[in-house]
Amino acid sequence: MALLPSILHKAGIRAGIKAAAKSQLVLDGKTLDVTLRPNARAKRIILRLDKQGDGIVLTVPSGTSHGKAMEFAASQGPWIWQQLAKQPDLVQLSTGQIIPVRGVPHRITGRNDRRTPVWCEQSQEETPQDILFVSGDDRHHSRRIKDWLKKQARSDLTGAAHLYADKMETTISRISIRDTSSRWGSCSSDGALSFSWRLIFSPPYVLDYVAAHEVAHLLEMNHSPRFWHLVESHCLATTQAKKWLKANGRSLHRYGV
Repeated sequence: MALLPSILHKAGIRAGIKAAAKSQLVLDGKTLDVTLRPNARAKRIILRLDKQGDGIVLTVPSGTSHGKAMEFAASQGPWIWQQLAKQPDLVQLSTGQIIPVRGVPHRITGRNDRRTPVWCEQSQEETPQDILFVSGDDRHHSRRIKDWLKKQARSDLTGAAHLYADKMETTISRISIRDTSSRWGSCSSDGALSFSWRLIFSPPYVLDYVAAHEVAHLLEMNHSPRFWHLVESHCLATTQAKKWLKANGRSLHRYGV
């Protein structure tokens, strides 16, 4: 395991990292892209795979040198290889691929007899199968499908979040849908909720649980017994959903990266 020679001679290697930067690391002949992100609140260097699953992200305390960060990454070679080996193959949002929508497999199929960009139907074949139809030029299929999936996620998550807010007698200031890699949802002190659009790939009860979890944080900004009682008393599928996310959550990042 070794750093790329160009890294070793890079100008400013001893200077503290002040802004997000890109680099590369060579492990056993394989070149990995590295994203370095300084964080004033970080107490130590944190390493994780990027959301594509083929590179790494280093969150480093402010003032950490480029060289020290990369040396740390190189020292974690066995762990990196282990995690890379666990990564599922990426699935593009293109014709012929099968992706889950609300936990149900759908085969992506091009069709141009409608003005609607994307829609779902069940095939009339001998063995019924759910189809995700997409119209227009093949070059635009991925974008159209992703836009449609994000719209479905926003609709489902907004509905679930407001339902739980009413039940828990609290108020949401706004809801954002993003493509986060480290968490499925978040809650800020001003009442704003944020969710990953990739939850649309999961079964409805999983999306429902994440909505309940974040709404509960509007009342309890912690994970205390009181918080969990609040979640579990309103979302009966909490235990089942947590197990599903632990076993399958990583796979949600394989679609349409």
